[in-house]
Amino acid sequence: VQLQASGGGLVQAGGSLRLSCAASGGTFSTYAMGWFRQAPGKEREFVASTNWSGGRTYYANSVKGRFTISRDNAKNTVYLQMNSLKPEDTAVYYCAAEGTGWATTMDPKLYDYWGQGTLVTVSS
Repeated sequence: VQLQASGGGLVQAGGSLRLSCAASGGTFSTYAMGWFRQAPGKEREFVASTNWSGGRTYYANSVKGRFTISRDNAKNTVYLQMNSLKPEDTAVYYCAAEGTGWATTMDPKLYDYWGQGTLVTVSS
C-alpha cells in the first residue's frame, strides 16, 4: 500500500486545515487508518484513527473536539479535518495504514504502511 499525504501548510492560530491521504496499491477498505504527528525534537505521537469502515474513531486527548478523522473508501482516501488550531499542533503529520482493520492501537510501531508526511505550521 502506498500512501500520499497532502494538505499541510501555514495557518494562524484558530484556523483550520484539512489533510488528505490517498492510498493506492492495496485494498484500502480493509485497513484501519491513522494520523500521527511529529514535532521537532519529539517522538511521533498518535493523533487519530478510524477503523476499516469509518464507523469507529479514536482521538488523542490533545485534539479531541477539534480534529475529525473520516474516510471515503470509494475514493481510497482518509481525511483529517483540523479546527481551532494551536501553535502546539505544529508538526509533520503522517498517515498510516494498519492491517487488522480495527484501529484500536495508538502505537505507531503496529502500523504497517506510512505516507511521506505533510508539514503543518500554526503561527501565534
